[in-house]
Amino acid sequence: MSSNILSRSSAFRQLQSHYQQMRQQGLEISHLFEQQPDRFSRFSLSAAGIFLDYSKNQLTDTTMELLFDFARQQRVEQQRDAMFGGEKINFTEQRAVLHTELRFPDGDSHPFPHIVDGININVAVHDVLARMQMFVEQVHSGTWCGATGLVITDVVNIGIGGSDLGPKMVCQALRSYAHQGIQTHFVSNVDGHALDAVLAQVNPATTLFVVSSKTFTTRDTMLNAHSARNWFLQHFTEAELPKHFVAVSSNQSAVQEFGIALENRFSFWDWVGGRYSLWSAIGLPIALAVGFPHFRALLDGAHAMDNHFKQAPIEQNMPILLGLVGIWNRDLLGCVSLSIAAYHQDLKAFPNYLQQLDMESNGKQINHRGLTVDVGTGPIIWGDVGTNGQHAYFQHLHQSSTITPVDFIAALSPQHQLAEHQLVLLANCFAQSQALMRGKNAQQIAAEMAAEGMSAEHIALLMPHRTFTGNRPSNTILLDELSPTTLGALIALYEHKVTVQGFCWGINSFDQWGVELGKVLAKAIEADLRSATPSNSHDSSTKGLIAKALAARSVIKSAG
Repeated sequence: MSSNILSRSSAFRQLQSHYQQMRQQGLEISHLFEQQPDRFSRFSLSAAGIFLDYSKNQLTDTTMELLFDFARQQRVEQQRDAMFGGEKINFTEQRAVLHTELRFPDGDSHPFPHIVDGININVAVHDVLARMQMFVEQVHSGTWCGATGLVITDVVNIGIGGSDLGPKMVCQALRSYAHQGIQTHFVSNVDGHALDAVLAQVNPATTLFVVSSKTFTTRDTMLNAHSARNWFLQHFTEAELPKHFVAVSSNQSAVQEFGIALENRFSFWDWVGGRYSLWSAIGLPIALAVGFPHFRALLDGAHAMDNHFKQAPIEQNMPILLGLVGIWNRDLLGCVSLSIAAYHQDLKAFPNYLQQLDMESNGKQINHRGLTVDVGTGPIIWGDVGTNGQHAYFQHLHQSSTITPVDFIAALSPQHQLAEHQLVLLANCFAQSQALMRGKNAQQIAAEMAAEGMSAEHIALLMPHRTFTGNRPSNTILLDELSPTTLGALIALYEHKVTVQGFCWGINSFDQWGVELGKVLAKAIEADLRSATPSNSHDSSTKGLIAKALAARSVIKSAG
């Protein structure tokens, strides 16, 4: 297949030439701070309650100008406007990308109505939000009770992918805003251990199950849902099931067949991509966990970032800046991954959430012309909460031969009263980005060891092991506090950053064909695992694995 020669575009060639000049000059990040005393203010900005410091990257004013030229050559602003204008930029599925409409405030003057399949989606979105609000208020007030008249104490969300990662991450992140009396649980894995562990914790008389599946046919989700249904029916009758199961789905007939009352089905639509769906009725567990006003604040924070992305000039546009810095690190510095270090325990699930958002969106190599992109695309996303990571993989970040940029995320004000903890936490966060940039050279190490009284021979032996090269890039993102509003803005920031990078690479960030093949093959293997005579259509490895699984099942049956 022919290549899309992105690396030969004039703007990209200038970036390459500029990078080579920086390398020849030995220009490191610490040198840039020495040359620019005001570097922090020049390479930082605020938007929608978020502060971004990108000064600790190996880039100059010239670098940024060349990146802006590249973005303009790749028509980032025009593609952004096309997205907000409702054009079908998801070109492989011929769909508009309208997740930002899910958080457009009711009553605000909309520039124009979006009509999809004859439906005004602006009206439809707020109709569903109104129904969600009414339902949440009924559950919280005790108006909605279980079959025995007891109030709901536990909500179990059954979904997978975007129907799990987003709501689970937000519920954990907004733990401090949780509604008293409601515990939220999430089941996504088809592994029965996951559902079994949750069912062991809850009382069927006070548990509400939210089954989240657009089609209501997703294999993993529906197997978990039917198993939960069977568990419930061990205690109650089918007539009582509607008080304990609600659905988030577009498949009305399948929901009704499952036994869920149609008035307890909350709709969302084909134009809502899974990894962008937490803003829709898929966010029902969030609203149940924290209350509808806080869910609305989450939407408002995202909308504020939407407005910034839509209106800010390219040089002061936070998602565009973050996206371009990522492209510089990915395609010029050759950094194949990005680590997310959230210095906030409640953001523990944020790296996992970003894995789907980024890697499902941009883990592609074919552009809009059907040609292979000839530069690196979406990075590998990984990480954990900050200080835990320091005692695990930060060794790799500081001294590995592989350079991995880091996004440090922290909240300036905590939701607890343990002031000393917050001070130490922020000190660690700021120190790590400084250490990655500065490193520690041989002269510094030798002086320290000499001061400790070590011999010259011992110093020479240990020096290579204790040297840090530094010059490792990072961004720092600060929130005033981790609130529903700032969390909404933070999520939207990363959504738009990923979109910007997809625009630059010419790929479709809004489909996910790569997840389908395994699902198709799994159906054939599942049939073989049920059969006494498996088909002969597999490779020898797969046939051998199936044979071992069948043998193990026979042993279990005979033991039973």
